[in-house]
Amino acid sequence: MREILFLAHRIPWPADRGDKIRSHHILKRLCEIAPVHVGTFADDERDMGFAEAMDGLVASRHVELRSKPQWQAGLEGLVTGQPISVRSFASRSIQNWVDATIASGQISHIFCFSGQMAQYVPADFDGCFIMDFVDVDSAKFESYAEEGNAFMRWVNRREGRVLGKFETEIAARANASLLVSEAEAELFQRRTAASTVMALGNGIDTGFYDPEGHYKKLHPPFPDPLIVFTGQMDYRPNIEAVSDFAQHAMPVIRAQHPEATFAIVGRSPTQAVSDLSMLPGVQVTGAVDDVRTWLAAADVVVAPLRIARGIQNKVLEAMAMAKPVVASLAAAEGIDAEHGQHFFVEENVGAEAARVCALLAEPSSGLSIGKAARAHVINHYGWRSQLTPLDRLMGLGTDDPQ
Repeated sequence: MREILFLAHRIPWPADRGDKIRSHHILKRLCEIAPVHVGTFADDERDMGFAEAMDGLVASRHVELRSKPQWQAGLEGLVTGQPISVRSFASRSIQNWVDATIASGQISHIFCFSGQMAQYVPADFDGCFIMDFVDVDSAKFESYAEEGNAFMRWVNRREGRVLGKFETEIAARANASLLVSEAEAELFQRRTAASTVMALGNGIDTGFYDPEGHYKKLHPPFPDPLIVFTGQMDYRPNIEAVSDFAQHAMPVIRAQHPEATFAIVGRSPTQAVSDLSMLPGVQVTGAVDDVRTWLAAADVVVAPLRIARGIQNKVLEAMAMAKPVVASLAAAEGIDAEHGQHFFVEENVGAEAARVCALLAEPSSGLSIGKAARAHVINHYGWRSQLTPLDRLMGLGTDDPQ
């Protein structure tokens, strides 16, 4: 092995949201194997400020502020016949940097994180190309096409179809296609007929997400009981999840527990999310300094997603913090844990409300589940063990030199 080119659709620093947590830990492991050159985008000026955090770890970097408006990406997609989500991340300057880095003759491996970045991998690259799709994005857009106005249904239906074709083409070129769970890997394999598909699971930093760790406590403390949801609040599945729970579960819960508060914790809340704070017992925090502060204060953590792909880090984080988690079927998919032993999995918002009421009525059961959840996460979801397959994929343990 010579050197690695690592491409990611978001700068893997700081590790403060699901996709960045995964790319962050993968990048750190790759840097232990060989020199790594990183090409990536920053969503905003805040993220651009973290570019220097990679210095001293990576061999070189190209971080670019992504500023293309969605309407432009849409027009480009229609004109070129490409997926809109791919055109959203199309950049001539990144392509030039990638081409120059490969032309140096030092790159033996390309690790591409998220399908949008596969457009930068030359078709004639003769080294090892590992593609981490993470989730089956085309299936996500297909599910979006089942609702909304006629125009958006058409847009999402087209995106699902065109993106599915793109995923199939990329998988045929890659030496390995990675998905975040066995369920996603099986779905991807059925849709693409690719022969080199495997699961590479997410981990959790149980030293950081530790109920006995050092972090600020919520002040002033909320009146009991507190129900918490965490996530990026401009992401459609999260928006739909909290809207459903606030509007349909909270009235049921507050009928039995009038002081119950539902805290929606996460940055970039849309107006629709912010408006939920007008409902009784609902608070929208926006960005917070440390999500552990809110997880530690929670009596129950909920993950009522109706659309979800892969493994939900928010569930693992809450479990690591020894909190009882009430998850939807979609949010629980891919997580190796037992209903009623490590967390609770409910089939609809009514069942979620009933489970939360039961946990609030009997706090000792929540403490017991939370304790078992943390022990389970420690035993099964450490990052080091989850990323072990990378060694084989990168040629370690073979005659290929590091």
